[in-house]
This record gives sequence, structure tokens and C-alpha cells, in this order.
Amino acid sequence: MDTIASLFSFITTPVSWVIVQFHKLYGALFGDDTGWAWGLSIVSLVVLIRICLIPLFVKQIKSTRNMQVLQPKMKAIQERYKNDKQRQSEEMMKLYKETGTNPLSSCLPILAQSPFFFALYHVLSAIASGKTIGVIDQPLLDSARQAHIFGAPLAAKFMDSEEKVQALGASLTDVRVVTAIMIVMMSASQFFTQRQLMTKNVDLTVKTPYMQQQKMLMYIFPVIFAVMGINFPVGVLVYWLTTNVWTMGQQMYVINQNPTPGSKAQDQYLNRLLKSVTAHGEVRGRTRRNTVKRIVAKGPDRNDIERKFITGLGKLGLAAQEDGTVEKSDAAVIEAEGGAAAKRQQPKRQTKAKRHSAATGSATAKSGSTDAEPKTSLEKQDASQDDKPKPAGKPAASGSSRQAKSGQQRKGPQRPKHPSKK
Repeated sequence: MDTIASLFSFITTPVSWVIVQFHKLYGALFGDDTGWAWGLSIVSLVVLIRICLIPLFVKQIKSTRNMQVLQPKMKAIQERYKNDKQRQSEEMMKLYKETGTNPLSSCLPILAQSPFFFALYHVLSAIASGKTIGVIDQPLLDSARQAHIFGAPLAAKFMDSEEKVQALGASLTDVRVVTAIMIVMMSASQFFTQRQLMTKNVDLTVKTPYMQQQKMLMYIFPVIFAVMGINFPVGVLVYWLTTNVWTMGQQMYVINQNPTPGSKAQDQYLNRLLKSVTAHGEVRGRTRRNTVKRIVAKGPDRNDIERKFITGLGKLGLAAQEDGTVEKSDAAVIEAEGGAAAKRQQPKRQTKAKRHSAATGSATAKSGSTDAEPKTSLEKQDASQDDKPKPAGKPAASGSSRQAKSGQQRKGPQRPKHPSKK
């Protein structure tokens, strides 16, 4: 670790200067030699760095979402060119270029603050060794060596020997208890941050290897930080714990205000937005209007959560507009009620026993109607014959006389028989 930190020695002077400036401020409030003055100086250094890295954090969020959207296309490319790695790489780069996605953007915040992290480690290691570094002269060095955070010196480590800890004016037990608690808190904050991202801000309709990779990192990263943490000075643990808490809070804000489409966080956000519109009759806030504007622009490409939100507005008699506002609309009410009615009128699926009994009953009814049909047709035929008009002057023949005459031969000239039939 000392070798890696020495590679970033060029930045130790700016880092030490920022710490000294904050130390002057907090030293006037808490005392120059207190752990509060030096500890808050490190915390303020983290806050300053993270504020400067906010644009990179925004790029990280956009890159992460784009990677989630591109996962099905990436998987298709891998399957199509699985035997041609060069063509596979070319198609991947082409896809990244067309969509404006940079896979390394998700790592930019960590990469950008790594030099400051190792520079701080280099400064604290020099303080532990009793060496001046950067703008920290001998008086400041003596003040820093006397500073304790909950009984642990600023430059002490979990793996330090008892003699080294006693030289810093502390006991080994205090150092190990404080460092162990901070390592656990640092690992726990890392785990919770990643878990929050995976459970709330991921599109659950897209199942890709990228999600499995993120789940693995959720368990691997905390273990890595725990193993590395035993070699970090107390001041570096303060730095890393602060940056983890900052990341967790910053991510929580982004998830609540700008969630990933199709995620659980979007469902919760749109429910809160619908309640706000119900209470005030309008969309309040530019961020919320931009959200409604994006949903309207999607049109038929909206996901189920967004369609549910539009339907909820329709039930209130409101229609979302292209500029992100809402207006009263009777057509929206009719459309929402029509959709709900159509959904209610969908027949329920019957069990196998009910379907069998229904089929048996229909077959029985069909056979009964077939048996009764000839009788009905004969009755109609007789009735039609009775209804025919009778010739004038001739008595109506009864049914029995017609049957008797049917067997008699007709009188009058007959056709001669064929010679072969004589």
C-alpha cells in the first residue's frame, strides 16, 4: 500500500494544504490538537472532493442505465458472433458509439477520487512515521500525532504493534476496537449502497447477466473493503466511511427523484406524484413536470408503471400534456373508465371440471333438439297443406279418402309398354 501511495506523492501537497485550511477553521472551534479538528478536516476534504465529482456521478448514473438497456442487444451480439471474437468486439464498439454509451463511465467517480485517497494515505503514513510532508510542518505534525478519534490516534492501524501504538500515546485495545467498528461500518455502508441500487433502481423486466454481475459485486465489495481496512490508518477509515455515507445518501436522493424506468423506485415515485396531483390539482416542481413530459413523449412505448400513472390521472379527470402539466379532460375520464370496464368484463378462466360439465350439457341439449326437429317439421308441413286454398265446386277430401286413392290406378289413356317388358 505504501508503494502505491508513493506513486501519487505529486498530489500530497494540494491534499495536505486543503486539510490544513480546514484544520485552522475547526481548530478555532474545538482546539488545535483535538481529534474533532483533524477528523472534521478529513470529512470536509471528502465533501469537497465529492461535490467536485457530482458531474461524474451523473454520467455514472446515465451510463449504468444505458448499460441496462443495452444488455439484451449485447447478449444477441455475443450469441451471433460467439465464434468470431474480433467481429464481436467490433459490433460492441459500434453499439456503444451509436448509443453514446461508455462502459468505463460507471467507474469514473471511483477512479477520479483514487488519487486523493492514496495521497491522504501517504500523508497519514508520514504523520505516523513522524515525518513532515507537503505543507504540514513540525508543529502541525506534532498536533496531528496528538489527535485521537475516540481514543485511537489518527495515524494508527489495526495491524500496528503495541509499541508503535504506545508511541502515539494510545492503547492497542482502543485502536483495534475503534478500527474494527469503523471497518464494519464501512463494509456495511458499501453493502447497503449496492443493495439499494439492485433492489429499487433496476428495471425488473430486463433479466441480463449484467444484473447477476452487480449482485455478485454487492457481496464481493464489502469483503474487499473489510480485508483492506485492517491496513488503513484511522484517518483513511474516516475518509472512506465518509465517502461511502455520501454515496449512499446521494444515490438515495437520485433514486427518489429520478428512478430508473420500470423499477420499483419508479412505481413508488409515480404513486407519490399522483397523490400530489390529487391534493393540489397540478404538477408542482420542474423535476416532476419533466418526468411527466418524458412519460407523455413515450406514447405507446410506456411501461406498465407509466400506463398505470396515466390511467390514474384519467380517473381524476386530468390529462397529461406535452409540457408536463395536467389539464381537465372528460375524454380522459371516459378512456380510463372504458379501460377499467373492459378489464372487468374479461371472463374468468373455468376449471377443468366446469368445462367438462358444460361440454356434456351442451351435447345433451343438442341431441334433444335433433330428436324434436323432425316432428316439428312434419307438423309445419301438415299445417301448410291444410292452409292451402281449395278449388271451388269440389268437396274437400278427407285424409282417409286421400290414402285410399293413393293405391288406385289412374283412369284414362296409358302409355304403351316397351316391347322388352311384354
